[in-house]
Amino acid sequence: MPSSRRHRERETESQEHLLSAHPVREDYDDEETMAMDPLGPQQGVGAKDRSQIHQDEDLNLTQSASTASPSRQFEDPEGAADAPVQYRVYKRRFFGLTQLVLLNVIVSWDWLSFSAISGTSAEYFQVSQSAINWLSTGFLFAFVAICPVTIWVLNKGPKPAFIIASYFVLVGNWVRFAGARVTDGHFGVVMFGQILIGLAQPFVLAAPTRYSDLWFTDTGRVSATAVASLANPLGGALGQLISPEWVKRPEDVPNMVLYTAIISTVAALPSFFVPAAPPTPPTASSASTKTPLSKSFGAIIHNRPFWIIFAIAAIGVGFFNAFSSLLNQIMEPYGFSEEEAGITGGLLIVVGLICSAIVSPIVDRTHAYLLTIKILTPVIALSFIAFIFCPPTRTLVAPCVVAAILGAACFSLVPVALEYLVEITWPLDPGIGSTIIWAGGQLFGGIFIIIMGALKDDGDGAPDGSYPPGNMQRALNFEAAIMSCVVPLVMVLGVKRLGMAPSRSRRDAEEERQGSGAGIVHGD
Repeated sequence: MPSSRRHRERETESQEHLLSAHPVREDYDDEETMAMDPLGPQQGVGAKDRSQIHQDEDLNLTQSASTASPSRQFEDPEGAADAPVQYRVYKRRFFGLTQLVLLNVIVSWDWLSFSAISGTSAEYFQVSQSAINWLSTGFLFAFVAICPVTIWVLNKGPKPAFIIASYFVLVGNWVRFAGARVTDGHFGVVMFGQILIGLAQPFVLAAPTRYSDLWFTDTGRVSATAVASLANPLGGALGQLISPEWVKRPEDVPNMVLYTAIISTVAALPSFFVPAAPPTPPTASSASTKTPLSKSFGAIIHNRPFWIIFAIAAIGVGFFNAFSSLLNQIMEPYGFSEEEAGITGGLLIVVGLICSAIVSPIVDRTHAYLLTIKILTPVIALSFIAFIFCPPTRTLVAPCVVAAILGAACFSLVPVALEYLVEITWPLDPGIGSTIIWAGGQLFGGIFIIIMGALKDDGDGAPDGSYPPGNMQRALNFEAAIMSCVVPLVMVLGVKRLGMAPSRSRRDAEEERQGSGAGIVHGD
């Protein structure tokens, strides 16, 4: 009899353990919670037999079948069979994406806040326009200097990058204001503040691919990368358009710096509240273990497609940066005002953002990375060639039209190239490739600004008056010639892979074919 009593006690404990492992759910707060519960709303364990419960579990839990990397699993407390993790996307991902957009906008705005008013700024600080150009050039070189640190930080996750960037933005803006506010301005202090903001740029400009890989599925990554990456030139457009409106005379420069500092402070503060990572991964590739940094650089060195894309994207970004920084000086000799140059720069960016918003979702669904790159790269080169003839027309229509086409091609190309890099370097950390690409773009941009500034005509212009004194026609010729030489590089990329899904996409597609009964859950 005592043994029977002990047997009944063990059976009771087993039932209590079953109840604790699968608690009774009377109701749900929302549909997302219901989707998370493998048992469904039960009035008790006896409401369904044991086999039906297991069927429900199979319908609601995603099975990770790939052996490419180990899946994260929830373990039963008594050592029962492990249940694979359910892939989920969370609404909170848009909060982090919004903050990444704000940081990219404000960093780029700070970068070009003086370029649009280069003549007025030079007069206020009592320096040459070439010195004002160094505010842009030093900003770009600061990116390259801190690039190794950026790769290490992004490997830890996007949130530390957000916080570091916010510190640099806050300190740099108020240092700039202190330098601009003193009598007649202190250009050296302003330059120091500008470099501090430049140190912030890589942490947010290289973060979109890392963030989209961590939070989004393969049908949303290109769009998420596009939104965050192209927010950077949007900030440049705001700087091009707003700075001339705030600065009508040299004495207005300190107020412009103050307004920009206030806006930058407001934009930077939410970074401290961004979630570090989703509770569960959105896809199998997001859950997989990435190659350690110690091995990643060796893998990239021997990746030929990576370096071809690097040459195309870095040189293209470099010329875009140089073009944006010098646009006012390119147009001013022909009688265009700072406001008209700002309008041209604004169209360059606004039209580009609109076109990218159309192209990115299409590439998200088709994965036609190579085809898109091969179409857009020649368009960029042709646009730089066409712009050679625009300023001499002395009408605003021609520069605006060509700038709009250039912006449409550049902005559509950037997120596609960045995501294609992640595909061909997977399973390396996405932040590595994007950081190297952007560092190359900033380095080339700084070099191109120096070269194009040196090519500026310091004489009397053309004898027939077609090219006025101070024109930058030779600089435009240089820009078009180098970009045209880049076009053949894109043609050597793997034609045989044109219709194939890249490696990261194949990983997620394989996971869907072999497992997921419930698919990806949209929750918060």
